[in-house]
Amino acid sequence: RLGLERADTAEKALSVIVDLLEKYGQGGNCMESKMAFTYHNSFLIADRKEAWVLETSGKYWAAEKVEGGVRNISNQLSITTKIDREHPELKEYAKSNGWWDGVKEFDFAATYSYVNTARMTTSGGRYCEGYKLLNKHRGSITSEIMMEILRDKESGINMEGGFMTTGSMVSVLPQQPNLPCIHFFTGTPDPAR
Repeated sequence: RLGLERADTAEKALSVIVDLLEKYGQGGNCMESKMAFTYHNSFLIADRKEAWVLETSGKYWAAEKVEGGVRNISNQLSITTKIDREHPELKEYAKSNGWWDGVKEFDFAATYSYVNTARMTTSGGRYCEGYKLLNKHRGSITSEIMMEILRDKESGINMEGGFMTTGSMVSVLPQQPNLPCIHFFTGTPDPAR
């Protein structure tokens, strides 16, 4: 919200977010129940001209400029070796903790989350399923198709049970400045409604 308030481009919003992250950190419970559950955050940040993925781990972060195609995020780090901006101490911190040897190519997701990044798009989780649904419609995604993807329960994108999806947003950002941007928000907690 502060990125939207304080910046007029996607890259400036990215800078606002990482400046606040480095100054204040992140945290807070992710649930209204008494169970303590926290996690690090990922963001899709876009304007009419460019888009960025920002992923965080504590105060450390990596950002990838989206150059084309489709891109998604979902409860796991997905930025691997294409890092366009990063926390100034990202690699040194990983090296000092023994997570990265400083020799092999640096992979943010593998280093900061211990996942097999080669399996991310084939393992059947939410990230993988979202990736598949976006690629199925690559080149012809409309706001209606995006809403259907966000309503999809079988993929786990629209979660039910102990953890529930509580809202979704679809934005249409035309590159032509004379056309209006349009934003759709769910009116109920469940995007399927």
